[in-house]
This record gives sequence, structure tokens and C-alpha cells, in this order.
Amino acid sequence: MTTRQRHIAHLHLHAALSEAQCTDVIELVSGITPHVQAVPPNAVQLDLTSALRYFGLSPYDVVQLAKLRLKALYGIDSSAGLAGNRMLAAMAADASAPGDTTWIRDGQAATWLYPRPVTALPGIGRATAETLNKYGLHTIGQIADIPVATLQRLLGVGSARLLAERARGHDPRPVSPSEPAAHLVADLMLERDCLDPAQHHRAVLGLADRIGQLLRGESQIAGRLTLTVRYADHSSTARTRALSEPTNHSPVLAATSLSLLTSLGLQRARVRAFAIRADRLMPAKSAYRQMSLDPGDTRARAAEAAADRARRRFGPEAVRPAALAD
Repeated sequence: MTTRQRHIAHLHLHAALSEAQCTDVIELVSGITPHVQAVPPNAVQLDLTSALRYFGLSPYDVVQLAKLRLKALYGIDSSAGLAGNRMLAAMAADASAPGDTTWIRDGQAATWLYPRPVTALPGIGRATAETLNKYGLHTIGQIADIPVATLQRLLGVGSARLLAERARGHDPRPVSPSEPAAHLVADLMLERDCLDPAQHHRAVLGLADRIGQLLRGESQIAGRLTLTVRYADHSSTARTRALSEPTNHSPVLAATSLSLLTSLGLQRARVRAFAIRADRLMPAKSAYRQMSLDPGDTRARAAEAAADRARRRFGPEAVRPAALAD
């Protein structure tokens, strides 16, 4: 019995989507294949394997059909990756310029992967990359070619086995149809690649303030934040942290977001975009808050409510944190 070759597409959507728009996108691409999985904050993956016979098209042409429908019906531009598994498809999408599609054909995974830097592999953070680089391991091909036992001595058993599998292009995970996770996203595409840590700080602070406004506008509180940083080479890094208590209070969101930024140790990294995702949402009326004897906390929340009222009346730029003033 032969195993049918899988064809997985990863569509990176160049838009910040609301919950309603996410639902519309899932419904649209589900008309091509029922095997669709949302990849927050702005991507979807499709298993096209069973859809090819129905459409009578090549995998590449089916991807173009999906991208055309997204553009025609919702005005959403996208870039795409097409490969035999989810990991390769996502990496191919990251390597695609806006509007383009990168197809890693069957048997080409090793050739495509091997010259790429180790940081291109999902899950490889800067600390792991620095450890590998210290031992002369700079490319995915070098990782794939060394014995797993050597990797285990450097990284530990579990991490080494997973890294070895990924370096060889293996990813058995299926595309699991599911509803998009409840979340709110604020993102920022910089006008040019930015190396200035002060500008990184300012960008994240602004996004945290925007997330707070979105949460309060939706009468929601969040239990977790994720900061995603996208670099000039199209790679990205994400850090997630649970909040000590669910909240929509901007100073708490800002402190957590800036702590995540610090944990990345960007230094002079060339950053192209930032995104903050708030999830584990629940109605604000169900919020609990640790009692405080600090009158400053009460005043800060009162000022925040007054600022929100001013924005609703005079526009979103009517009141801004002093650190974001021009």
C-alpha cells in the first residue's frame, strides 16, 4: 500500500483581521477544502490532498485560486508556501515575497532546506542558535548531517530529537480543522527595517496601548499576551506570557509586552514588524482584580476610562501616552 503525497498550503494574510474577518476567511477557503486550520494571528493552512481531484488542477493552481478569491472578495493580499507538510509550507510562506508562492516539490525539501540558517527552523530561538553557532553549526544542512547523539550532548535529548527531525524536513502533524482561536491582534509594519532599540520599545508600547483600547472597546479581558517580531530576512520570533490576572488595563499590558521584548534580547536586530496578540479572552464583567491599597492604581484606572471616553468622542488619537507623543 502506497501513501498518497500530501500537499499542504500555508497562506500568510497581509492584513490585521478581526474575529468576524477570520470567520469569513475560514469559510471562504473551506469552499476549496474542508481541511483548514487557523494559524493565529494572520495565517491559515490548507490540506489540499483530497481537493486536487475535484478541481482537476495542480496544487500550485489551487493555491492561486485561494489567493485570488481572498483578494477579489475581501481585498486581502497574501503570500503562500506549498509543501508536503505543515512546517515546510510555513517556512516556504515566510520565504515568499508579498503576492508570491514558493512551492517545495516532493524530493526537493533537502535541497531547499540545507543552505538556510538554523534560525529559519520553527522553534529555534536566539539562545539555541547561539549554542549551535558556537560549535560551528550555522545552517540547517549542518544540523541534518551530524549524529543525533552529538546534538543531544549540546541541547538535551528531547530538543535534539525534535531539531533533527525538523532539519530533515519531517513534520507528521495533520491539518486539524478548528474554529479560529478567540483573540485580538494589534500589529505594526515599520516603514523601513529598524535597528534602534528605542524605536522597538516605542513600537511595542504603542501596540500594547492599542490592545488595551481594543479589549476595553469589546468589553473583554485577556489572560495571555504573545509578542511576535518579524525580521528583515522574513524570519520571526514569538514569546508568550500568561498575565498574573486577566486584565484590559493598558499599563499592565504594556509592562508585560515590554518584558517580552526584553526577553528576546534583540539588541541591534533588523526588525520589520511587530504584533501583539491577546488571547484567553473573557467578558470584562467576569474579571477579578487583586485589591490594592495604592490610591495611584485607582486614579490610573479612572484616567484610563476618561481617556477612552475622549477617544470615542474625538477620535483614537485624541489621547495618547506621553511616551508616544511626537
